[in-house]
Amino acid sequence: MKFSFPSREFDDAVAGVCHNSASDEQVRGLNELLRSDAAARDEYILRLELHSRLASEPDLFALTNENEVAMAASIFPPQARPRGTARKLTWVVALAACVAISAVGWWGLRPMPPAERQGTTSKAVAMLDRAVDAQWNQGGETPRLGAPLEPGWLRLKSGLAQIVFYSGARVVIEGPAELQVISPNEAFCRSGRVTGDIPPQARGFRIRTPQMNVTDVGTVFGLGIRAHRTELHLFKGNAGFELAGDTVKQNLREGSAAVVESPHPLRLIAADRTAFALLFNLQAKSVADESRRCNQWRAASIRLSRDPSLLVRFAFEHETDWSLPNTSSHAATVADGAIVGCQWIEGRWSDKRALDFRNVNDRVRLSVPGEFEALTVAAWVRVQGLDRKLNSLFMSDGFEHGTIHWLIRNDGVLGLTVIGHEANQFQICASKPVLTLDQFGMWLHVAVVLDGRANRAAHYANGAPAGEKALKIKPPFRIGAAELGNWNVSGFPKEDPFMIRNFSGAMDEFCLFSRALNPDEIRALYSTGKPQPDAVALRP
Repeated sequence: MKFSFPSREFDDAVAGVCHNSASDEQVRGLNELLRSDAAARDEYILRLELHSRLASEPDLFALTNENEVAMAASIFPPQARPRGTARKLTWVVALAACVAISAVGWWGLRPMPPAERQGTTSKAVAMLDRAVDAQWNQGGETPRLGAPLEPGWLRLKSGLAQIVFYSGARVVIEGPAELQVISPNEAFCRSGRVTGDIPPQARGFRIRTPQMNVTDVGTVFGLGIRAHRTELHLFKGNAGFELAGDTVKQNLREGSAAVVESPHPLRLIAADRTAFALLFNLQAKSVADESRRCNQWRAASIRLSRDPSLLVRFAFEHETDWSLPNTSSHAATVADGAIVGCQWIEGRWSDKRALDFRNVNDRVRLSVPGEFEALTVAAWVRVQGLDRKLNSLFMSDGFEHGTIHWLIRNDGVLGLTVIGHEANQFQICASKPVLTLDQFGMWLHVAVVLDGRANRAAHYANGAPAGEKALKIKPPFRIGAAELGNWNVSGFPKEDPFMIRNFSGAMDEFCLFSRALNPDEIRALYSTGKPQPDAVALRP
């Protein structure tokens, strides 16, 4: 193939080089042209430089729900090349680039100073690790269990909460209490009862009160703070403290307590562990609370399984070698899932199981016969990483008419692709971003409703609406052969890296309904299945 410049053939060949999809014939023709045409070389270098800069700045053009066409390439696979072509293509293009550079000189590239790069950042210094019967008096957003905590105030009206600082220090507060998280190594408690367990790795951790500053080195302590009075009880190790406004450091030994009450002088008494028994019992209370929540979910699950529209329900309750039981009333017509790879791990609660999807092989195979006017899919997932551009949640094999692909994009957006009934017809319905880096490792309830009668598709995250689109694809919809946590491209013998869409994380409940659930029903699925009750925010 011989090219002229300028020409459509030249444009297509350069675009193919940029996207690693040029044919051998295009590469040979382009190479011949670059050896003989200086203007073509200049244009070639300019376009490759522009492509390189755009590719290195992925946030330059932010995706929105409206520019769905940017994701359209996820539907139809690029033409596959024989093995070895990529390596050959790379070598030939590199040769062409060398020829071009030697002809025009390095000055022709006119490199610009690199733009300043910004990585992902976080201001968090601690996390809310456990909570029992917690009611908060927060003015803004209520703290979520497992969520990172940035510097700021925690105002607990009642109940117990454990905060783990990034230094390794663990602090339990009992409401009513006010605790200011300052840094990985420092906190200020204005009022309330506090216990702390400070390992050697958190050496230098400080907690201040209105009456004293406490520095702990490998100690277990308790603090009781109320108006004009602070009690420091030392149960293990040694601690140093300073009275407010005083620079003289004093030491406290294991089994002792210091009482500071204005205007009286400092007093030493025996440490009283019983005064903090409730705080030290947090773990046992938390385990009991988890067990209660799990039993409530099981009771709700029995009722849910009686829903005649529930086609598939995987509860992930009991470990099996390869079969995942379908506990819905349609188990006779929709077979159990087949586990491929995956490992059994702890689920939302300590006495419940989940499947861990870690490797590219991991998946659950299932087959759902029939055609439907509407569908609802819901799952509890714990995302460990978004390693692919598209990360499968539940996807029908291939691109059969009327089937669906449900996934999470690498920008935290939920996506639903509906394959139409005509050639090259499809629709992508995207949510707003529902997952950020600081939510990795936390249980998330996701759902999508496909309503053919109302012509709408709606996404949900943790029971709340996350985006809705007018549906252009008409029913009936199908599932057919499908996979959880992966995708079988089906019908395309040549593999392409973009087609690898395995999920990285855990799943411990999956439901498929043959009707469109309303927002209240989606919210109920979340409420009955969340690992712990949402923290209650009380108005001041």
